[in-house]
Order: sequence, then C-alpha cells, then structure tokens
Amino acid sequence: MIRVFLTIYLLLLTLQARENPFFPANGDNEILYTSNKDRTLPSLNRATITLPTYARVIQKVTVEYKNLDGSVESKSIDLKNSIDWHLPLFISQSYAPTSEKKVSKKRQKKYKKVVANSDLKFLISGKTLKIISHDKMIRDFLLVKPHRIVMDFKNKAAMKVLAKKIKNSVFTKIRVGNHAGYYRVVVELDGHYRYRLKKSKGSYLFTLR
Repeated sequence: MIRVFLTIYLLLLTLQARENPFFPANGDNEILYTSNKDRTLPSLNRATITLPTYARVIQKVTVEYKNLDGSVESKSIDLKNSIDWHLPLFISQSYAPTSEKKVSKKRQKKYKKVVANSDLKFLISGKTLKIISHDKMIRDFLLVKPHRIVMDFKNKAAMKVLAKKIKNSVFTKIRVGNHAGYYRVVVELDGHYRYRLKKSKGSYLFTLR
C-alpha cells in the first residue's frame, strides 16, 4: 500500500515540474527569454541616402529596428521640409549642437559671369541664371533628355554662335544658335527642375526649383 502512495506522489511531482525552475511559476509566458551569446553589431556611425534628381520635399522618415526579443518594429517622424537632392541625407547618432545665432540680413547674391559677347551675357549664382540682353524673348520652355531650358530671342541680325561647358554648376552647358528672325539659347541642367522666370528691363532671371 505504501508503494502505491509513493508511486502516485512521484507522478504528481512529475506533472508539476517546470522547464526552467529559475523563473517564477506564474509569469513564465510573460518573460522574454534572452541569451548570453555575443551578438554585438558595429555601432552606428553615419549612413547616407542619396535621392533622385526630381526629389524636392522630404515628407517622412521611418526607422525600422529590432528589439531584444528579435521582434521588428518601426517609428516614423513627419517632416515636410524642402531639400536639395545634390546633398545626401545622413543617418547618425553623433550629436552636434546647432548654433543659436540667427542671420537676420539676407545675403546679396553674387553673380559669376560665365559666357558673354557684345550683345549677350550669362551670369550664374547658385540655382539662378541671369541673362542680360535687350532683345525681346519670344518664348521659353523646358525639354528633357537632357533636361534643358530653351529660349528664343527676336533679332534680325545674326548672333555669334557659341557653346560653353560650365564646371561646378547646376547649369552645365550654354549654347546659342541662329534661326530665321531669331536666335535660340539652350541651357542644359544637371538634373530635373522647374523654373521661375522674372523679366526686367534688359535682363531675364531664371531660378530653378
């Protein structure tokens, strides 16, 4: 009889045994099991993302990350800021404090003369092209492959033909050619843009956007 009771007692102990006796009995399902295995990854220094030439506004940044238990989640931040596609976006954990000083005065644009003849001058400042001419512009439009601005100016006299490559500028090449009753100016660009034209006496101002 005693042997029967001992056998039943041992069976009950076996049924109540837990896989890991070092964890509390009531919280086994809520505890994240970890390991001492070394899974160290290199620390984030700086990563870059290059955007295509037609990117103009950054809407949102989303970061996807892995938790200790191996699950993957993500967090996003809404931005809606204008950007310059020439510059890459940086992802970094290094902190650089921003300057608290604000510049109140607008800097006056400094133009660099890149092409000129007796009747036509081209000046550049960043994304702005200034054409000095007293001839009337008949039309202006945008073409692709390559991306370029085309302008026609009324002039009965033949204009001096020219072709000039420009280094370190968003305006990469300027060409001037003659047609019947007008001459054509073609300005090639380094990417996709729209432009705003401002006309004044004796000059035409093209600003890329």
